[in-house]
Amino acid sequence: MVVKFSKPILIGSAIGTIVGASILIKDYCAGNKYEEPNLIENKVVIVTGANTGIGKETVRELAKRKGKIIMACRDLKLCEKAREEIVLETNNKYIYCRKCDLSSQESIRNFVEIFKKEENRLHILINNAGVMRCPPLKTKEGIEMQLGVNHMGHFLLTMLLLDVLKKSAPSRIINVSSIAHFRGRINKEDLNSEKNYDGGTAYAQSKLANILFTNELARKLEGTGVYVNSVHPGIVETEITRHMSFFNSTVSSLFLKPILRIFLKNPVQGAQTTLYAALSPDLEGVTGKYFANCMEAKTSQEAHDEPLARWLWAVSVKWTKLDNAKEYQI
Repeated sequence: MVVKFSKPILIGSAIGTIVGASILIKDYCAGNKYEEPNLIENKVVIVTGANTGIGKETVRELAKRKGKIIMACRDLKLCEKAREEIVLETNNKYIYCRKCDLSSQESIRNFVEIFKKEENRLHILINNAGVMRCPPLKTKEGIEMQLGVNHMGHFLLTMLLLDVLKKSAPSRIINVSSIAHFRGRINKEDLNSEKNYDGGTAYAQSKLANILFTNELARKLEGTGVYVNSVHPGIVETEITRHMSFFNSTVSSLFLKPILRIFLKNPVQGAQTTLYAALSPDLEGVTGKYFANCMEAKTSQEAHDEPLARWLWAVSVKWTKLDNAKEYQI
């Protein structure tokens, strides 16, 4: 006997199958969640780029765990709005906004000066802020914006805070990198993208720089009790895509984004690996590693290039004007 189904039933069945498959795919793409219940009472944390996206959700979770958190942000108005929301939700009043524009080395130095006047401890530094695929822009020091913010700014911030991190040991540094580092190459002949600028290439270079910095810093800090690791948060839908015309076009908004969202993490999901690296007791003493989806992951071959990491370190010291400074010690 042949069973015939009406058109509405067939359409409904197809829609149900598509929705079900979408939910399964979305759940798979969300990745693992950090669920250990450990609190961080009496610990001081700095999170850069903390007023939106992954940074904001990182602060929210750390606030729930009773940490004292400094939100280091360029836009204090947006920072204060996010801070108030998180304080009201978590009932943790020890959340503070401080001005830190990573595209200005003067702003970074001012932030550190103020921080050291207010605090003598720092247990977790989360270098989260970043820009991606922006037009050809420069920092106030004339450094290509993505390299300047994503790497050089965080390099300077970290170096200036090392003395406090050492005094507070065991302490942790987490550098938010990206799977895009696999496409990255450190262009020694044109590190500042003066000869030829491509937004995607410059972004990938900056994310590779994050990992090379992480690995070299881990080697230099061996035995100090300061542990430094890098993370890939996943492919996350945040404001970092604001410079990508593909994501912001009318066609994309109407047709592509609804489909792409199935495969993208939201900011809460994107924060999980950062939280794992910052909080997990299993990582006490673990340093110089790269994590994705709350587990150790492989990096590109170039990320293991120690001579290249030392070269980048030397350039970074020079470009951040630390070459003759006594502001940091390794």
